Amino acid sequence: MLLPMFLLVSFGGILLVCGYALGYMHLKNIWIVVAISVGAILVVEPILTLLLFRDVPTAGSLIGLMLGALGTLAAIFL
Repeated sequence: MLLPMFLLVSFGGILLVCGYALGYMHLKNIWIVVAISVGAILVVEPILTLLLFRDVPTAGSLIGLMLGALGTLAAIFL
């Protein structure tokens, strides 16, 4: 039962490392790649949470999401 999940996680990890390598090769700055990665998580995870769990965020989690988005934008543009 664990073997298929281990293979899937390993494949996902390899793709993630390859994505970081490609991003670094083109942008020449790993911190921009990290900020973009976190930004993508900020966009995709709330959408998945709404679709999969049908759970509405609380006020505190919305504030945290907005602050995280502002931090990601600051890391990319400042």
